[in-house]
Amino acid sequence: MRTLFYSLVSLATIAATCGAETAAAAATAKATTDDDDWDEKAPSTTFNGETVPPMIELRQDNIDAELATGNWLVEFFSPKCPHCTHFKPTYQTAYEFYYTSKPVPSQEEPEGDNLNSFTRYYDFKFATVDCIAFADVCKARAVLGFPTMIYYSHGKVMDRETGSKDLKDLSAWVEQFLEAIKPGSRVPGGPKLPKVGATFVETGPDTEEPAKEETKASATPKPTLSRAAKPTPAQPKPTSNANPSGIVEPLTADKFDKMVANTLDPWFVKFYAPWCHHCQALAPTWANLARQMQGKLNIGEVNCDVEKKLCKDAHVRGYPTMLFFRGGERIEYGGLRGLGDLLDYAEKAGAITAGIPDVDAETFKKMEKTEEVIFTYFYDHATTSEDFQALERLPLSLVGKAKLVKTNDKALSNRFKISTWPRLMVSRDGKPTYYPPITPFEMRDVKKVLTWMKSVWLPIVPEMTSANAREIMDGKFVVLGILSRDRSDEFILSKRELKSAALEWIDKQETAYQLERQELRDAKQLRIEEAEDKDDQRALRNAKSIRINMDEIDRTQVGFAWVDGIFWERWLRTTYGVDVKDGESVIINDEDNRRYWDSTVSGEPIRLSRAAILETIKMVTSNPPKIAPKSTTGRIAGMYLSIRHFIGHHPFVSLGMFVGFFTAAALFGKSRRRRQFGSTGAYFQLGEKDGLLGGMGNGGFGGAKHD
Repeated sequence: MRTLFYSLVSLATIAATCGAETAAAAATAKATTDDDDWDEKAPSTTFNGETVPPMIELRQDNIDAELATGNWLVEFFSPKCPHCTHFKPTYQTAYEFYYTSKPVPSQEEPEGDNLNSFTRYYDFKFATVDCIAFADVCKARAVLGFPTMIYYSHGKVMDRETGSKDLKDLSAWVEQFLEAIKPGSRVPGGPKLPKVGATFVETGPDTEEPAKEETKASATPKPTLSRAAKPTPAQPKPTSNANPSGIVEPLTADKFDKMVANTLDPWFVKFYAPWCHHCQALAPTWANLARQMQGKLNIGEVNCDVEKKLCKDAHVRGYPTMLFFRGGERIEYGGLRGLGDLLDYAEKAGAITAGIPDVDAETFKKMEKTEEVIFTYFYDHATTSEDFQALERLPLSLVGKAKLVKTNDKALSNRFKISTWPRLMVSRDGKPTYYPPITPFEMRDVKKVLTWMKSVWLPIVPEMTSANAREIMDGKFVVLGILSRDRSDEFILSKRELKSAALEWIDKQETAYQLERQELRDAKQLRIEEAEDKDDQRALRNAKSIRINMDEIDRTQVGFAWVDGIFWERWLRTTYGVDVKDGESVIINDEDNRRYWDSTVSGEPIRLSRAAILETIKMVTSNPPKIAPKSTTGRIAGMYLSIRHFIGHHPFVSLGMFVGFFTAAALFGKSRRRRQFGSTGAYFQLGEKDGLLGGMGNGGFGGAKHD
């Protein structure tokens, strides 16, 4: 009975609520249909305790209509781009932070109109466009790299950036737009930002604080300020008189001499031709660079179709060519052409106008946390102006490569065991390497110093990119770690293990170097003592004149680097047959001979282990290698390179082999000719005279002559 009773009650309840549920479902469906793109996708996220709808995804069918009104920050990305994947959480955090932030409306704004909502107050929205799914959309908007962010205001492009940013730089960029939309509404210095991936920020944006204070302060009413009377935040002052308008300066031959060549002002100049497609693609990025470097660095351009002599004098051999000038010196930019890459280079180049910074031990320690390579010039009270003049010629060549500082701090000198001044040292990941010459004359030889700097200005384990690949790979064996940023924990551990292997190898090489030098010194001293014992003055002079030059000793160079296996997936697969999806691995590459090793002596793949790497290096660098290499080229090219490699390492043996080969070939040919002519009776052991006599009708008696 009880079961029957509950069944009747359930039927009654369902009947009573059926109509209500149907109506609610219809209302929900209508709301879903009528709602805007903020609620297009689920699930939503939460930030500072507030629900944040999914970010708008613009498509081919709605992008024009959406961008026509309001202010939009749109990220154009590719799902296959590792930089986009790395930037995604930063962009998402910025969106969630701003969406939930509380703006401070002006006193003229009716409270009910802004609803304390960031989106409504600034009419500002964040969005994304998938350039794989909607390639035509990205192509129509001249998206040439990923990620690209474009700021639109009522359908017009106001600004654009290419390349990922950290949250601080992205926020500073957004703050410029918000201040332009509502002047006086942003706090100078920017808001307090959360960490990337966080779901809250402790005190919220700093713009909330004034509103809270005014709510609590009820005892004394404060006079309201009109919008015109509101104090505006102080604009940052330019750090120099360079590039005051933030535009690209077209340079003619006369202007170039007056503004660039005959001044000490730094200039970043693009040499181009109007018909060059690469130049056309670079033009908007170059203009954006000029805007970003306003007040910091002069940005110019030269039309080589018009200024042919100027371009010839500048040794321009291709378009576009980008040169950095300062006074009579110049250096060519050879990096990537994305805005982020150019901006990073330009900022570092512009910083050299401030001179070489003087640091103490504490400042140097802080620099080590952010800089992988630091060149340090140690000086004392006896260092001359001539020494400093030579030093000032170095920074231009180091732009975008490494940091150069100077110091007379005793604590730093004690730390790095400096006992003679001036002295030059490079610190790479805290490990010092010293410029060998210490005489004043050699320290002032700028060309020689730069040659040494180029040999050590890469980090101990750099990331290999298209810009530095040739510098990393040429002229040495390279232990190349193939890593994946997607596996973050494994990525950090693998880099640490690779760096440990590199440091241990360097320590062993330095120990071997010192032992070898000491052996040569001992041998020299032994000859001197032997000559003194025999009182042989000639032998003594010869022994003392022996000069120990370690540079003349041929030794195998080994470098270390890592490469992003996702970004360079195709190249790694076609060149080495390696796919990072199968796991992180190591190859040892010999670029000069187009060969590589991917397995240990036991035939197993080289693991990202210090022991496995060091053991395999010894086997590979021995002569001949104890592990068979693989070729990165075809059989014919591989055979040619193997022969060239053998000749280069064994010139005398190779010469002997060639002489022997040609001698044997000549003897074989001569023997073959003798056998051939002997069988036909053309001649048989007769001299020229005998042959002639034998042919005069004597019945062949010429062949019967005996001595």
